[in-house]
Amino acid sequence: MDLQHTHDPRAQDDIAEASQARLIWEKFKKHRIALVSLYIVGAFYVVALFAEFFQPFDPNLTSRSDVYHPPQLLRMSYVDDTGARVFAPHVQKQKLTRDKLTLKASYDVVEGERVFVRLFPKVETYKLAKLIPVNRKLFGPVEADERFYLFGSDRLGRDMLSRVVAGTRISMSIGLVGVAMSLVLGLIIGGAAGYFGGWIDTASSRVIELMLSIPTIPIWLGLSAALPPTLDPLTRYFMITLILSLIGWTELARVVRGRFMAMRSEDFVTAARLDGASPRRVIFRHMMPSLVSHIIASVSLAIPVMILAETSLSFLGLGLMPPSISWGVLLKEAQNIRAIAQAEWLFIPGGFVIVVVLALNFLGDGLRDAADPYSQHGT
Repeated sequence: MDLQHTHDPRAQDDIAEASQARLIWEKFKKHRIALVSLYIVGAFYVVALFAEFFQPFDPNLTSRSDVYHPPQLLRMSYVDDTGARVFAPHVQKQKLTRDKLTLKASYDVVEGERVFVRLFPKVETYKLAKLIPVNRKLFGPVEADERFYLFGSDRLGRDMLSRVVAGTRISMSIGLVGVAMSLVLGLIIGGAAGYFGGWIDTASSRVIELMLSIPTIPIWLGLSAALPPTLDPLTRYFMITLILSLIGWTELARVVRGRFMAMRSEDFVTAARLDGASPRRVIFRHMMPSLVSHIIASVSLAIPVMILAETSLSFLGLGLMPPSISWGVLLKEAQNIRAIAQAEWLFIPGGFVIVVVLALNFLGDGLRDAADPYSQHGT
């Protein structure tokens, strides 16, 4: 039922008393693609927050006997020697063999041998989200010394599923941290320029125009290349986030400046000034709420840009580097001919990048339509 056209007096009273957040949510729920995208993005952030729980193995654990192991199919049951069907999640064990003439490696199925998988196996105690001691994982082998590879393995025999899950934390968080920093800079600089005008507007406008006139990718490449290769992973992560944020605030600042210049002569702003409100109160209490739809759209669309930027820099070897794990770092492993020809599963992280970026864009469209009072989207 369309809440805007209902004839139920109680529903109309309920809507009239509803908060802005509820009105946005009621309208957002009608955007089905955006709603599905919200669940997808939420699931990725849950995995990022509790990555240790979802990864079956240590992402840095190597195995010389499982180099470039192909992905294994998880089976739910099998037929035993008596002909009875037994329900037991497992993968068929595979053994590495080499051709005697060409030395080409291949993995052959070992008939009758299986690696059984179970939910919530007991493991050595680790800290969930770096805080909570836990000794269970979502799933893993029944025998602790066995391995399986649902996403295959890399050149060092490391489990790709565990590494993709571990990379989710950095790739998803760098977007949030970078956008948060860009949002603060954009709102403060753009708001001050649009509200006060004068030399503040002139100076900030020239800086924005200068930064927008320079191609973004060369700036990222140049500043990333300037980082010392000896930086520890945490410092390098912070520096990459800072670089992305210092470039990404200009678009939002320009939008905020334009809207503030249009609003500062409005009656409600004039009334707030005459009432003795300070400039800070006028900006954040009266003017900023009018930009909710623009801010939501800018933030939701900036997160995938940040993710793609980090992935691109890491793929080119100028972003995060091992032992850090991100989707860009994992994709860097797929740069050689051998990976393309023999280990195509190394491109799996790229699929997750595509899914997340599309979901975030659809989510941003839905939030923008829901927060825009002039939007007529109702499906």
